[in-house]
Amino acid sequence: MLKSLLVQNYALIQHLEISFDSGLSIISGETGAGKSILMGALSLILGQRADTSVLYDREKKCVVEGSFFIKPYGLNTFFRENELDYDDTVIIRREINHQGKSRAFVNDTPVGLQVLKELGQQLVDIHSQHQNLMLGDNRFQLEVLDAFGRHYDLLQRYETEYEEYLVARHEYESLKNRSEKATADLDYIGFQYDQLEKAGLVEGEQNELEEELETLSHAEEIRENLLKSYYLLAGEEGDVLGRMREVQSLLTRISAFYSPASELEKRVESAYLEMKDLSEELERLGNTVEYDPRRIVVVQERIDLIYSLQQKHKVSTVGELIRIKNDLKKQIDEIDSFDFRLEEAKKYFEACHEKLEKTAGELTARRRGIIPELEKEITGLLKELAIPHARFAVELEEEEDFQPSGKDRVTFLFSANKQGALMDISRVASGGELSRVMLSLKSLITRSSSLPTVIFDEVDAGVSGEIADKVGNILRRMAEHLQVINITHLPQIAGKGKHHYLVYKTDTADRTVTHIKLLNEEERIQEIAKMLSGEEVTPAAYENARILLRN
Repeated sequence: MLKSLLVQNYALIQHLEISFDSGLSIISGETGAGKSILMGALSLILGQRADTSVLYDREKKCVVEGSFFIKPYGLNTFFRENELDYDDTVIIRREINHQGKSRAFVNDTPVGLQVLKELGQQLVDIHSQHQNLMLGDNRFQLEVLDAFGRHYDLLQRYETEYEEYLVARHEYESLKNRSEKATADLDYIGFQYDQLEKAGLVEGEQNELEEELETLSHAEEIRENLLKSYYLLAGEEGDVLGRMREVQSLLTRISAFYSPASELEKRVESAYLEMKDLSEELERLGNTVEYDPRRIVVVQERIDLIYSLQQKHKVSTVGELIRIKNDLKKQIDEIDSFDFRLEEAKKYFEACHEKLEKTAGELTARRRGIIPELEKEITGLLKELAIPHARFAVELEEEEDFQPSGKDRVTFLFSANKQGALMDISRVASGGELSRVMLSLKSLITRSSSLPTVIFDEVDAGVSGEIADKVGNILRRMAEHLQVINITHLPQIAGKGKHHYLVYKTDTADRTVTHIKLLNEEERIQEIAKMLSGEEVTPAAYENARILLRN
Protein backbone atom coordinates (compact mmCIF):
# COMPACT_ATOMS: atom_id res chain seq x y z
CA MET A 1 0.00 0.00 0.00
CA LEU A 2 1.26 3.47 -0.88
CA LYS A 3 1.67 5.41 2.37
CA SER A 4 3.26 8.64 1.19
CA LEU A 5 4.68 10.37 -1.85
CA LEU A 6 7.34 13.08 -1.96
CA VAL A 7 8.02 14.96 -5.23
CA GLN A 8 10.65 17.66 -5.69
CA ASN A 9 11.57 19.59 -8.84
CA TYR A 10 9.40 17.56 -11.25
CA ALA A 11 7.57 19.25 -14.17
CA LEU A 12 5.25 21.86 -12.54
CA ILE A 13 5.88 20.50 -9.04
CA GLN A 14 8.40 22.42 -6.97
CA HIS A 15 7.83 20.55 -3.71
CA LEU A 16 4.94 18.28 -2.87
CA GLU A 17 4.45 15.83 -0.01
CA ILE A 18 1.27 13.87 0.60
CA SER A 19 0.15 10.85 2.65
CA PHE A 20 -2.30 8.18 1.50
CA ASP A 21 -4.48 5.70 3.37
CA SER A 22 -6.34 2.48 2.67
CA GLY A 23 -9.71 2.33 0.93
CA LEU A 24 -10.83 4.48 -2.00
CA SER A 25 -8.99 7.78 -2.43
CA ILE A 26 -10.24 10.34 -4.94
CA ILE A 27 -8.00 12.83 -6.76
CA SER A 28 -9.74 15.66 -8.60
CA GLY A 29 -8.80 19.01 -10.07
CA GLU A 30 -9.28 21.14 -13.11
CA THR A 31 -7.99 20.00 -16.48
CA GLY A 32 -4.30 20.91 -16.70
CA ALA A 33 -3.90 21.27 -12.93
CA GLY A 34 -1.27 18.52 -12.87
CA LYS A 35 -3.07 15.26 -12.03
CA SER A 36 -1.27 13.40 -14.84
CA ILE A 37 2.01 15.03 -13.76
CA LEU A 38 1.49 13.47 -10.34
CA MET A 39 1.04 10.05 -11.96
CA GLY A 40 4.14 10.65 -14.06
CA ALA A 41 6.18 11.34 -10.94
CA LEU A 42 4.85 8.18 -9.30
CA SER A 43 5.74 6.16 -12.40
CA LEU A 44 9.39 7.20 -11.97
CA ILE A 45 9.73 5.18 -8.76
CA LEU A 46 7.98 2.29 -10.50
CA GLY A 47 10.79 1.98 -13.03
CA GLN A 48 9.77 4.19 -15.96
CA ARG A 49 12.48 6.06 -17.88
CA ALA A 50 12.92 9.83 -17.71
CA ASP A 51 15.17 12.64 -18.96
CA THR A 52 15.99 16.23 -18.11
CA SER A 53 12.71 17.47 -19.61
CA VAL A 54 11.01 16.54 -16.31
CA LEU A 55 13.08 19.01 -14.27
CA TYR A 56 11.21 21.98 -12.79
CA ASP A 57 14.52 23.80 -12.20
CA ARG A 58 17.25 22.56 -14.56
CA GLU A 59 19.96 23.58 -12.10
CA LYS A 60 18.69 21.17 -9.42
CA LYS A 61 18.05 17.47 -9.29
CA CYS A 62 14.60 15.89 -9.33
CA VAL A 63 13.70 13.63 -6.39
CA VAL A 64 10.66 11.33 -6.15
CA GLU A 65 10.28 9.19 -3.04
CA GLY A 66 7.49 6.79 -2.12
CA SER A 67 6.85 4.89 1.08
CA PHE A 68 5.03 1.54 0.79
CA PHE A 69 3.73 -0.81 3.46
CA ILE A 70 4.45 -4.30 2.12
CA LYS A 71 4.16 -6.68 5.10
CA PRO A 72 1.11 -8.65 3.83
CA TYR A 73 2.44 -9.24 0.33
CA GLY A 74 5.20 -11.85 0.72
CA LEU A 75 8.02 -9.93 -0.93
CA ASN A 76 10.79 -11.29 1.34
CA THR A 77 12.04 -13.63 -1.40
CA PHE A 78 12.27 -10.80 -3.95
CA PHE A 79 14.33 -8.71 -1.55
CA ARG A 80 16.61 -11.64 -0.70
CA GLU A 81 17.19 -12.57 -4.36
CA ASN A 82 18.11 -8.97 -5.20
CA GLU A 83 20.30 -8.53 -2.10
CA LEU A 84 18.10 -5.80 -0.63
CA ASP A 85 17.42 -5.07 3.03
CA TYR A 86 13.84 -6.07 3.83
CA ASP A 87 11.55 -4.01 6.02
CA ASP A 88 7.77 -4.02 6.35
CA THR A 89 7.87 -0.44 5.09
CA VAL A 90 10.00 0.06 1.98
CA ILE A 91 11.29 3.44 0.80
CA ILE A 92 11.80 3.77 -2.97
CA ARG A 93 13.65 6.85 -4.21
CA ARG A 94 14.52 8.07 -7.69
CA GLU A 95 16.88 10.93 -8.45
CA ILE A 96 17.52 12.62 -11.82
CA ASN A 97 20.27 15.22 -12.09
CA HIS A 98 20.49 18.17 -14.48
CA GLN A 99 22.48 16.03 -16.96
CA GLY A 100 19.66 13.50 -17.18
CA LYS A 101 21.52 10.79 -15.24
CA SER A 102 19.24 8.73 -13.06
CA ARG A 103 19.79 6.84 -9.82
CA ALA A 104 17.35 4.60 -7.98
CA PHE A 105 17.36 3.33 -4.40
CA VAL A 106 15.36 0.76 -2.44
CA ASN A 107 15.80 1.26 1.30
CA ASP A 108 18.91 3.34 0.48
CA THR A 109 20.47 0.51 -1.57
CA PRO A 110 21.23 1.47 -5.20
CA VAL A 111 19.33 -0.64 -7.75
CA GLY A 112 18.96 -0.79 -11.53
CA LEU A 113 15.80 0.23 -13.37
CA GLN A 114 14.92 -3.40 -14.10
CA VAL A 115 14.84 -4.29 -10.39
CA LEU A 116 12.84 -1.12 -9.71
CA LYS A 117 10.36 -2.05 -12.44
CA GLU A 118 9.96 -5.63 -11.18
CA LEU A 119 9.32 -4.37 -7.66
CA GLY A 120 6.94 -1.67 -8.90
CA GLN A 121 4.87 -4.23 -10.80
CA GLN A 122 4.24 -6.01 -7.50
CA LEU A 123 3.21 -2.83 -5.69
CA VAL A 124 1.13 -0.64 -8.00
CA ASP A 125 -1.00 -1.03 -11.13
CA ILE A 126 -1.60 2.30 -12.88
CA HIS A 127 -4.53 2.12 -15.28
CA SER A 128 -4.77 4.93 -17.81
CA GLN A 129 -7.26 5.50 -20.63
CA HIS A 130 -4.93 4.23 -23.34
CA GLN A 131 -4.84 0.84 -21.61
CA ASN A 132 -8.41 0.31 -22.80
CA LEU A 133 -6.91 -0.23 -26.25
CA MET A 134 -5.08 -3.25 -24.84
CA LEU A 135 -8.42 -5.05 -24.70
CA GLY A 136 -7.95 -5.85 -28.37
CA ASP A 137 -4.57 -7.48 -27.73
CA ASN A 138 -4.85 -11.26 -27.53
CA ARG A 139 -1.81 -11.50 -25.26
CA PHE A 140 -3.41 -9.09 -22.77
CA GLN A 141 -6.65 -11.05 -22.94
CA LEU A 142 -4.76 -14.24 -22.10
CA GLU A 143 -3.06 -12.50 -19.17
CA VAL A 144 -6.49 -11.40 -17.89
CA LEU A 145 -7.79 -14.97 -18.07
CA ASP A 146 -4.73 -16.28 -16.22
CA ALA A 147 -4.93 -13.56 -13.56
CA PHE A 148 -8.59 -14.37 -12.95
CA GLY A 149 -7.87 -18.09 -12.75
CA ARG A 150 -4.89 -17.58 -10.37
CA HIS A 151 -3.13 -20.68 -11.72
CA TYR A 152 0.28 -19.03 -11.28
CA ASP A 153 2.08 -22.22 -10.18
CA LEU A 154 1.01 -24.09 -13.30
CA LEU A 155 1.90 -21.14 -15.52
CA GLN A 156 5.31 -20.88 -13.85
CA ARG A 157 5.89 -24.59 -14.42
CA TYR A 158 4.93 -24.22 -18.09
CA GLU A 159 7.27 -21.24 -18.55
CA THR A 160 10.17 -23.19 -17.00
CA GLU A 161 9.49 -26.20 -19.22
CA TYR A 162 9.07 -23.91 -22.23
CA GLU A 163 12.58 -22.52 -21.69
CA GLU A 164 13.95 -26.08 -21.41
CA TYR A 165 12.07 -27.01 -24.58
CA LEU A 166 13.51 -24.04 -26.51
CA VAL A 167 17.05 -24.91 -25.41
CA ALA A 168 16.56 -28.59 -26.31
CA ARG A 169 15.07 -27.69 -29.70
CA HIS A 170 17.89 -25.28 -30.48
CA GLU A 171 20.51 -27.85 -29.49
CA TYR A 172 18.88 -30.58 -31.58
CA GLU A 173 18.36 -28.39 -34.66
CA SER A 174 21.86 -26.92 -34.36
CA LEU A 175 23.39 -30.39 -34.04
CA LYS A 176 21.29 -31.63 -36.93
CA ASN A 177 22.39 -28.77 -39.19
CA ARG A 178 26.01 -29.24 -38.19
CA SER A 179 25.71 -32.97 -38.81
CA GLU A 180 24.24 -32.49 -42.27
CA LYS A 181 26.90 -29.93 -43.21
CA ALA A 182 29.71 -32.02 -41.72
CA THR A 183 28.50 -35.15 -43.51
CA ALA A 184 28.50 -33.22 -46.77
CA ASP A 185 32.05 -32.04 -46.05
CA LEU A 186 33.29 -35.44 -44.84
CA ASP A 187 34.78 -36.53 -48.19
CA TYR A 188 36.75 -33.31 -48.55
CA ILE A 189 37.92 -33.35 -44.92
CA GLY A 190 38.83 -37.03 -45.21
CA PHE A 191 40.83 -36.42 -48.40
CA GLN A 192 42.80 -33.62 -46.74
CA TYR A 193 43.46 -35.73 -43.67
CA ASP A 194 44.56 -38.78 -45.69
CA GLN A 195 46.94 -36.63 -47.70
CA LEU A 196 48.58 -35.28 -44.54
CA GLU A 197 48.51 -38.66 -42.81
CA LYS A 198 50.19 -40.43 -45.74
CA ALA A 199 52.85 -37.74 -45.80
CA GLY A 200 54.06 -39.07 -42.45
CA LEU A 201 55.23 -35.64 -41.36
CA VAL A 202 57.74 -35.35 -38.50
CA GLU A 203 58.31 -32.19 -36.49
CA GLY A 204 61.63 -30.53 -37.53
CA GLU A 205 62.29 -32.75 -40.57
CA GLN A 206 62.09 -29.89 -43.05
CA ASN A 207 65.27 -28.24 -41.72
CA GLU A 208 67.09 -31.58 -41.64
CA LEU A 209 66.06 -32.38 -45.20
CA GLU A 210 67.12 -29.00 -46.48
CA GLU A 211 70.51 -29.37 -44.78
CA GLU A 212 70.93 -32.88 -46.20
CA LEU A 213 70.04 -31.68 -49.70
CA GLU A 214 72.59 -28.89 -49.39
CA THR A 215 75.23 -31.41 -48.35
CA LEU A 216 74.36 -33.89 -51.11
CA SER A 217 74.39 -31.14 -53.73
CA HIS A 218 78.01 -30.19 -52.79
CA ALA A 219 79.27 -33.66 -51.79
CA GLU A 220 82.34 -33.72 -54.06
CA GLU A 221 83.50 -30.30 -53.03
CA ILE A 222 82.97 -31.10 -49.33
CA ARG A 223 84.85 -34.43 -49.57
CA GLU A 224 87.74 -32.89 -51.46
CA ASN A 225 88.26 -30.06 -48.99
CA LEU A 226 87.91 -32.25 -45.90
CA LEU A 227 90.48 -34.79 -47.07
CA LYS A 228 92.86 -32.09 -48.30
CA SER A 229 92.69 -30.51 -44.88
CA TYR A 230 93.48 -33.89 -43.34
CA TYR A 231 96.54 -34.37 -45.55
CA LEU A 232 97.82 -30.93 -44.68
CA LEU A 233 97.69 -31.84 -41.01
CA ALA A 234 98.81 -35.46 -41.05
CA GLY A 235 99.83 -36.45 -44.58
CA GLU A 236 103.33 -36.84 -45.91
CA GLU A 237 103.14 -33.53 -47.79
CA GLY A 238 102.22 -31.43 -44.79
CA ASP A 239 102.73 -33.58 -41.74
CA VAL A 240 101.99 -30.77 -39.31
CA LEU A 241 101.56 -33.32 -36.54
CA GLY A 242 105.04 -34.77 -37.13
CA ARG A 243 106.59 -31.35 -36.92
CA MET A 244 104.70 -30.62 -33.72
CA ARG A 245 106.18 -33.80 -32.25
CA GLU A 246 109.61 -32.62 -33.28
CA VAL A 247 109.04 -29.26 -31.58
CA GLN A 248 107.93 -31.04 -28.43
CA SER A 249 111.09 -33.16 -28.41
CA LEU A 250 113.32 -30.11 -28.77
CA LEU A 251 111.64 -28.36 -25.87
CA THR A 252 111.97 -31.45 -23.70
CA ARG A 253 115.78 -31.45 -24.17
CA ILE A 254 116.20 -27.95 -22.76
CA SER A 255 113.55 -28.07 -20.08
CA ALA A 256 116.03 -29.42 -17.51
CA PHE A 257 118.10 -26.24 -17.53
CA TYR A 258 115.56 -23.76 -19.00
CA SER A 259 112.36 -23.62 -17.00
CA PRO A 260 110.11 -21.77 -19.56
CA ALA A 261 110.65 -24.68 -21.97
CA SER A 262 108.74 -27.04 -19.68
CA GLU A 263 105.57 -24.89 -19.83
CA LEU A 264 105.93 -24.46 -23.59
CA GLU A 265 106.30 -28.22 -24.00
CA LYS A 266 103.00 -28.80 -22.20
CA ARG A 267 101.21 -26.30 -24.42
CA VAL A 268 102.60 -27.96 -27.55
CA GLU A 269 101.47 -31.33 -26.18
CA SER A 270 97.92 -30.01 -25.70
CA ALA A 271 97.87 -28.44 -29.18
CA TYR A 272 99.22 -31.66 -30.65
CA LEU A 273 96.41 -33.72 -29.13
CA GLU A 274 93.76 -31.24 -30.36
CA MET A 275 95.25 -31.19 -33.87
CA LYS A 276 95.48 -34.99 -33.91
CA ASP A 277 91.77 -35.27 -32.95
CA LEU A 278 90.89 -32.65 -35.59
CA SER A 279 92.78 -34.51 -38.33
CA GLU A 280 91.04 -37.78 -37.47
CA GLU A 281 87.65 -36.05 -37.60
CA LEU A 282 88.49 -34.52 -40.99
CA GLU A 283 89.50 -37.94 -42.32
CA ARG A 284 86.34 -39.58 -40.98
CA LEU A 285 84.01 -36.94 -42.39
CA GLY A 286 85.84 -36.88 -45.70
CA ASN A 287 85.35 -40.63 -46.06
CA THR A 288 81.63 -40.51 -45.16
CA VAL A 289 80.56 -37.83 -47.63
CA GLU A 290 79.56 -39.40 -50.93
CA TYR A 291 77.73 -38.08 -53.94
CA ASP A 292 74.40 -40.00 -54.17
CA PRO A 293 72.15 -38.82 -57.02
CA ARG A 294 69.34 -41.21 -56.05
CA ARG A 295 69.26 -39.84 -52.49
CA ILE A 296 69.19 -36.31 -53.87
CA VAL A 297 66.05 -37.19 -55.83
CA VAL A 298 64.40 -38.73 -52.74
CA VAL A 299 65.19 -35.74 -50.53
CA GLN A 300 64.14 -33.23 -53.18
CA GLU A 301 60.81 -35.02 -53.69
CA ARG A 302 60.22 -35.05 -49.94
CA ILE A 303 60.94 -31.32 -49.67
CA ASP A 304 58.69 -30.60 -52.68
CA LEU A 305 55.86 -32.54 -50.99
CA ILE A 306 56.25 -30.53 -47.79
CA TYR A 307 56.35 -27.23 -49.74
CA SER A 308 53.22 -28.15 -51.71
CA LEU A 309 51.32 -29.04 -48.52
CA GLN A 310 52.42 -25.81 -46.86
CA GLN A 311 51.30 -23.79 -49.86
CA LYS A 312 47.95 -25.59 -49.98
CA HIS A 313 47.21 -25.01 -46.30
CA LYS A 314 48.81 -21.55 -46.22
CA VAL A 315 51.34 -22.32 -43.47
CA SER A 316 55.13 -22.21 -43.29
CA THR A 317 56.18 -25.06 -40.96
CA VAL A 318 55.76 -28.82 -40.68
CA GLY A 319 54.51 -28.30 -37.10
CA GLU A 320 51.58 -26.28 -38.40
CA LEU A 321 50.77 -29.00 -40.93
CA ILE A 322 50.77 -31.60 -38.14
CA ARG A 323 48.38 -29.45 -36.09
CA ILE A 324 46.08 -29.12 -39.13
CA LYS A 325 46.15 -32.87 -39.54
CA ASN A 326 45.20 -33.34 -35.87
CA ASP A 327 42.35 -30.83 -36.22
CA LEU A 328 41.06 -32.67 -39.28
CA LYS A 329 41.18 -35.92 -37.29
CA LYS A 330 39.11 -34.31 -34.55
CA GLN A 331 36.56 -33.15 -37.14
CA ILE A 332 36.33 -36.65 -38.57
CA ASP A 333 35.91 -38.14 -35.09
CA GLU A 334 33.23 -35.53 -34.33
CA ILE A 335 31.38 -36.34 -37.52
CA ASP A 336 31.59 -40.03 -36.69
CA SER A 337 30.05 -39.30 -33.27
CA PHE A 338 27.24 -37.10 -34.66
CA ASP A 339 24.85 -39.99 -35.12
CA PHE A 340 25.03 -40.90 -31.43
CA ARG A 341 24.90 -37.31 -30.21
CA LEU A 342 22.07 -36.48 -32.59
CA GLU A 343 20.05 -39.42 -31.37
CA GLU A 344 20.59 -38.38 -27.74
CA ALA A 345 19.64 -34.77 -28.51
CA LYS A 346 16.53 -35.95 -30.36
CA LYS A 347 15.44 -38.13 -27.43
CA TYR A 348 15.90 -35.24 -24.98
CA PHE A 349 14.05 -32.82 -27.28
CA GLU A 350 11.15 -35.25 -27.69
CA ALA A 351 11.01 -35.77 -23.92
CA CYS A 352 10.86 -31.98 -23.37
CA HIS A 353 8.19 -31.70 -26.08
CA GLU A 354 6.10 -34.44 -24.47
CA LYS A 355 6.41 -32.90 -20.99
CA LEU A 356 5.54 -29.43 -22.30
CA GLU A 357 2.61 -30.79 -24.30
CA LYS A 358 1.21 -32.34 -21.13
CA THR A 359 1.59 -29.12 -19.10
CA ALA A 360 0.12 -27.05 -21.95
CA GLY A 361 -2.87 -29.42 -21.95
CA GLU A 362 -3.32 -28.92 -18.21
CA LEU A 363 -3.12 -25.17 -18.69
CA THR A 364 -5.70 -25.26 -21.48
CA ALA A 365 -8.05 -27.39 -19.38
CA ARG A 366 -7.69 -25.03 -16.43
CA ARG A 367 -8.38 -22.03 -18.65
CA ARG A 368 -11.43 -23.62 -20.23
CA GLY A 369 -12.71 -24.45 -16.77
CA ILE A 370 -12.77 -20.83 -15.57
CA ILE A 371 -14.16 -19.26 -18.75
CA PRO A 372 -17.85 -19.73 -17.81
CA GLU A 373 -17.29 -18.05 -14.45
CA LEU A 374 -15.40 -15.13 -16.03
CA GLU A 375 -18.11 -14.67 -18.68
CA LYS A 376 -20.81 -14.70 -16.02
CA GLU A 377 -19.02 -12.24 -13.75
CA ILE A 378 -18.19 -9.76 -16.55
CA THR A 379 -21.68 -9.92 -18.02
CA GLY A 380 -23.15 -9.21 -14.58
CA LEU A 381 -20.88 -6.23 -14.00
CA LEU A 382 -21.60 -4.82 -17.46
CA LYS A 383 -25.35 -5.00 -16.79
CA GLU A 384 -24.73 -3.24 -13.49
CA LEU A 385 -22.88 -0.59 -15.52
CA ALA A 386 -25.97 0.12 -17.61
CA ILE A 387 -25.35 -2.21 -20.56
CA PRO A 388 -28.47 -4.31 -19.90
CA HIS A 389 -28.17 -6.52 -22.97
CA ALA A 390 -24.42 -7.01 -22.71
CA ARG A 391 -23.02 -10.36 -23.68
CA PHE A 392 -19.41 -11.23 -23.07
CA ALA A 393 -17.70 -14.42 -24.16
CA VAL A 394 -14.17 -15.82 -24.21
CA GLU A 395 -13.08 -17.80 -27.27
CA LEU A 396 -10.17 -20.17 -26.68
CA GLU A 397 -8.35 -21.60 -29.69
CA GLU A 398 -5.29 -23.83 -29.74
CA GLU A 399 -2.20 -22.62 -31.59
CA GLU A 400 -0.20 -25.03 -33.73
CA ASP A 401 3.04 -24.42 -31.86
CA PHE A 402 3.96 -23.65 -28.27
CA GLN A 403 3.91 -20.01 -27.20
CA PRO A 404 5.55 -18.41 -24.14
CA SER A 405 2.30 -18.76 -22.17
CA GLY A 406 0.91 -22.01 -23.59
CA LYS A 407 -0.74 -23.13 -26.81
CA ASP A 408 -3.88 -21.05 -26.37
CA ARG A 409 -5.09 -17.97 -28.20
CA VAL A 410 -7.76 -16.00 -26.37
CA THR A 411 -10.22 -13.61 -27.99
CA PHE A 412 -12.77 -11.56 -26.05
CA LEU A 413 -16.12 -11.39 -27.82
CA PHE A 414 -18.70 -8.72 -27.03
CA SER A 415 -22.12 -7.49 -27.95
CA ALA A 416 -23.95 -4.58 -26.37
CA ASN A 417 -27.24 -5.21 -28.16
CA LYS A 418 -29.91 -7.79 -27.75
CA GLN A 419 -29.80 -9.04 -31.30
CA GLY A 420 -26.15 -8.27 -31.99
CA ALA A 421 -23.77 -11.06 -32.86
CA LEU A 422 -20.80 -11.66 -30.62
CA MET A 423 -17.72 -10.20 -32.29
CA ASP A 424 -14.13 -9.34 -31.42
CA ILE A 425 -14.38 -6.67 -28.71
CA SER A 426 -11.85 -4.39 -30.42
CA ARG A 427 -14.12 -4.17 -33.48
CA VAL A 428 -17.53 -3.56 -31.94
CA ALA A 429 -17.14 -1.84 -28.54
CA SER A 430 -17.31 1.95 -28.25
CA GLY A 431 -14.88 3.93 -26.10
CA GLY A 432 -17.32 4.10 -23.19
CA GLU A 433 -18.05 0.38 -23.47
CA LEU A 434 -14.35 -0.43 -23.52
CA SER A 435 -13.89 1.60 -20.33
CA ARG A 436 -16.66 -0.30 -18.60
CA VAL A 437 -15.37 -3.67 -19.76
CA MET A 438 -11.88 -2.80 -18.57
CA LEU A 439 -13.19 -1.63 -15.20
CA SER A 440 -15.09 -4.90 -14.85
CA LEU A 441 -11.99 -6.92 -15.71
CA LYS A 442 -9.81 -4.92 -13.32
CA SER A 443 -12.38 -5.40 -10.59
CA LEU A 444 -12.26 -9.17 -11.01
CA ILE A 445 -8.49 -9.40 -11.43
CA THR A 446 -7.69 -7.31 -8.36
CA ARG A 447 -10.15 -9.40 -6.37
CA SER A 448 -8.12 -12.47 -7.39
CA SER A 449 -4.66 -10.97 -6.86
CA SER A 450 -2.62 -9.67 -3.94
CA LEU A 451 -1.65 -6.40 -5.62
CA PRO A 452 -1.53 -3.70 -2.91
CA THR A 453 -2.53 -0.61 -4.91
CA VAL A 454 -4.51 0.13 -8.08
CA ILE A 455 -4.60 3.63 -9.55
CA PHE A 456 -7.23 4.58 -12.13
CA ASP A 457 -6.46 7.62 -14.27
CA GLU A 458 -9.95 8.73 -15.41
CA VAL A 459 -11.36 5.23 -15.87
CA ASP A 460 -14.75 6.98 -15.92
CA ALA A 461 -14.07 8.67 -19.28
CA GLY A 462 -17.12 8.49 -21.50
CA VAL A 463 -19.65 7.81 -18.72
CA SER A 464 -21.91 10.08 -16.68
CA GLY A 465 -25.03 10.22 -14.55
CA GLU A 466 -26.33 6.91 -13.23
CA ILE A 467 -23.52 4.95 -14.90
CA ALA A 468 -20.93 7.09 -13.12
CA ASP A 469 -22.65 6.27 -9.83
CA LYS A 470 -22.38 2.56 -10.59
CA VAL A 471 -18.72 2.91 -11.58
CA GLY A 472 -18.16 4.55 -8.22
CA ASN A 473 -19.87 1.64 -6.46
CA ILE A 474 -17.57 -0.84 -8.18
CA LEU A 475 -14.51 1.20 -7.26
CA ARG A 476 -15.68 1.35 -3.66
CA ARG A 477 -16.20 -2.43 -3.57
CA MET A 478 -12.71 -2.92 -4.99
CA ALA A 479 -11.35 -0.68 -2.24
CA GLU A 480 -12.65 -3.08 0.40
CA HIS A 481 -9.85 -5.48 -0.55
CA LEU A 482 -7.01 -3.15 -1.61
CA GLN A 483 -5.98 0.48 -1.86
CA VAL A 484 -7.67 2.21 -4.81
CA ILE A 485 -6.72 5.70 -5.97
CA ASN A 486 -8.96 7.17 -8.65
CA ILE A 487 -8.48 10.37 -10.67
CA THR A 488 -11.87 11.66 -11.74
CA HIS A 489 -13.87 14.63 -13.01
CA LEU A 490 -17.23 13.15 -12.01
CA PRO A 491 -18.94 14.20 -8.76
CA GLN A 492 -20.85 10.91 -8.53
CA ILE A 493 -17.57 9.02 -8.26
CA ALA A 494 -15.81 11.64 -6.13
CA GLY A 495 -18.56 11.25 -3.52
CA LYS A 496 -17.74 7.54 -3.10
CA GLY A 497 -14.23 8.16 -1.80
CA LYS A 498 -13.03 7.62 1.72
CA HIS A 499 -10.44 10.37 1.14
CA HIS A 500 -10.44 13.22 -1.35
CA TYR A 501 -7.36 15.07 -2.66
CA LEU A 502 -7.42 18.22 -4.75
CA VAL A 503 -4.74 19.00 -7.32
CA TYR A 504 -4.52 22.71 -8.13
CA LYS A 505 -2.16 25.29 -9.63
CA THR A 506 -0.88 28.64 -8.42
CA ASP A 507 0.87 31.26 -10.51
CA THR A 508 3.94 33.23 -9.46
CA ALA A 509 5.61 36.05 -11.33
CA ASP A 510 7.57 33.73 -13.59
CA ARG A 511 6.03 30.24 -13.41
CA THR A 512 3.09 27.98 -12.59
CA VAL A 513 3.30 25.53 -9.70
CA THR A 514 1.20 22.39 -9.00
CA HIS A 515 0.05 21.52 -5.46
CA ILE A 516 -2.05 18.80 -3.85
CA LYS A 517 -3.93 18.77 -0.55
CA LEU A 518 -6.18 16.43 1.41
CA LEU A 519 -9.64 17.99 1.70
CA ASN A 520 -11.60 18.12 4.94
CA GLU A 521 -15.36 17.51 5.02
CA GLU A 522 -16.37 21.07 4.19
CA GLU A 523 -13.74 21.40 1.46
CA ARG A 524 -15.01 18.15 -0.08
CA ILE A 525 -18.54 19.51 -0.22
CA GLN A 526 -17.30 22.67 -1.92
CA GLU A 527 -15.14 20.73 -4.46
CA ILE A 528 -17.94 18.31 -5.37
CA ALA A 529 -20.36 21.25 -5.65
CA LYS A 530 -17.96 22.87 -8.15
CA MET A 531 -17.84 19.61 -10.10
CA LEU A 532 -21.66 19.69 -10.21
CA SER A 533 -22.25 23.32 -11.18
CA GLY A 534 -18.98 24.88 -12.26
CA GLU A 535 -17.18 27.87 -10.77
CA GLU A 536 -20.46 29.56 -9.72
CA VAL A 537 -21.57 27.22 -6.93
CA THR A 538 -25.31 27.32 -6.28
CA PRO A 539 -27.11 26.36 -3.06
CA ALA A 540 -28.60 23.43 -4.97
CA ALA A 541 -25.14 22.22 -5.91
CA TYR A 542 -24.09 22.38 -2.25
CA GLU A 543 -27.11 20.36 -1.26
CA ASN A 544 -26.51 17.80 -3.98
CA ALA A 545 -22.87 17.54 -2.90
CA ARG A 546 -23.95 16.84 0.69
CA ILE A 547 -26.36 14.17 -0.55
CA LEU A 548 -23.65 12.51 -2.67
CA LEU A 549 -21.30 12.37 0.31
CA ARG A 550 -24.04 11.16 2.66
CA ASN A 551 -24.97 8.39 0.25
